[in-house]
Amino acid sequence: MRNDKNKALKFRLQGRSYNEITKLLGVPKSTLSGWFTGLELPDSAKERLNKRVYEKSVKAIIKRNKLQTHLAEQRARKIREVSRKKIEKLSDRDLFIVGIVLYWAEGYKRPIIKNNKIKTFHPVSLTNSDPKLIKIYLKFLREVCRVPEEKITANLRIYEHQNDNYLLDFWSKITDIPYSRFEKMYYGVSKSSLNKRPYNILPYGTIQIRVNSTNLYHQIMGWIEGLSNI
Repeated sequence: MRNDKNKALKFRLQGRSYNEITKLLGVPKSTLSGWFTGLELPDSAKERLNKRVYEKSVKAIIKRNKLQTHLAEQRARKIREVSRKKIEKLSDRDLFIVGIVLYWAEGYKRPIIKNNKIKTFHPVSLTNSDPKLIKIYLKFLREVCRVPEEKITANLRIYEHQNDNYLLDFWSKITDIPYSRFEKMYYGVSKSSLNKRPYNILPYGTIQIRVNSTNLYHQIMGWIEGLSNI
């Protein structure tokens, strides 16, 4: 019997795969197939081969999933890039509509009721946690509504794990509102602490932008009504 055949049989009885034996001895798999015809493997060898097949299957699945994830990320980046380029500089009309929709979605619209009576005073108030959304909304107030700077104020709501000075400085830079026009800072227990929300889902807390103008409130509500009737 050929010496390499003896080695091949020994490796096979140890639970080596055809690929492993071919790499070790340089014997083609077709030759190995002929040599191992009718060979009964011990349980330990079968166990090793089954384990190897399982591990290769898992690795193949992980590799395929990584490739699919990579391709999905590439597609997402491409779609976003194409879509981003379709948004050019906002016209005055664009900003007007965007501002109305933002207030429609996020602004305070319910009448103020005290002692079962609707108050005639209604501030313009919008609260959100997204810095970019807040910047666009402020652009709407300043450029479309022509609100004087001194009439734009802000309030912050932060949570127990956040630094108030850091967030005050952060929002002041984002909004171009000086510290002096940040009226209140509310402290709350986050829903993450109550296991109702992932930790730090609101990394900047929330900010309320407020303009004390009943006339502007009714003007915006009228715009919303007009838009809703289209």
